[in-house]
Amino acid sequence: MTGGKLKIDIRRKRILEQLRLNGRVSVAQLARLMDVTPVTIRNDLAMMEQEGQLVRIQGGAIPAPGSEDYSRALGDAYSRQKRRIAQAAVKLVRDGDTLFVNSGTTTEYVAEALAQRRNLSVVTNSLAVAKRLGAVASLRVVLIGGEINAQYGFTHGGDAQEQLGRYQADWAILSVDGISAGGITTYHAQEAVIDRMMVRGARRTLIVAHGQKIGKTGFTRVCACSDTTFLVTDSRDAAALQELQEAGVTVTQLAD
Repeated sequence: MTGGKLKIDIRRKRILEQLRLNGRVSVAQLARLMDVTPVTIRNDLAMMEQEGQLVRIQGGAIPAPGSEDYSRALGDAYSRQKRRIAQAAVKLVRDGDTLFVNSGTTTEYVAEALAQRRNLSVVTNSLAVAKRLGAVASLRVVLIGGEINAQYGFTHGGDAQEQLGRYQADWAILSVDGISAGGITTYHAQEAVIDRMMVRGARRTLIVAHGQKIGKTGFTRVCACSDTTFLVTDSRDAAALQELQEAGVTVTQLAD
């Protein structure tokens, strides 16, 4: 191994160590810590993202999807944007609607916004969503049973599917890991089955996704996009959004 290659490997190992310690890293911080230029760090992050070791965000990076700290770090990095997306999405919901809501950091913000509505019936596999909305007297909340994924806080499996199959909804509100003209995807194969059932059992599907997820593809396919798919996002990727609209998706793009 050459000296240059060794230095690169050591530097990237230290980047991963900082991610584990802090949940996210910044280009400026890493450049100072390792006494290299920001350009060098950006190149490292770009290569590490291609290798699936992390996800780049503006000014730095967070852990890769599926890693222990991914959901927490992603929520922290995009909390303001996700709250804005949730508030805009809830404007499409009417008092008295029946909703399917899956698990995810963005749908937790949706639950926060839904708490202000009246006479909703909510069916969810998210422990956090059920806890948040179950405390609101004017809402009816059903947490579907089944096996619990304790790490990510959702239920899944045959019992969950059997119970979910009893219901129909006006909206399936989904937090996903990717949406593109090729379809809606997630990294969790266990929850993809639940997401798919929610889409099939609802009149319309409402995807709440920040810009990092637009035009991206996750590990497991949920379903295709259609003219009953709605998207609320802060994305500025004009090409990806145009492709989604051509696939039939109704896009609400938040202003800066």
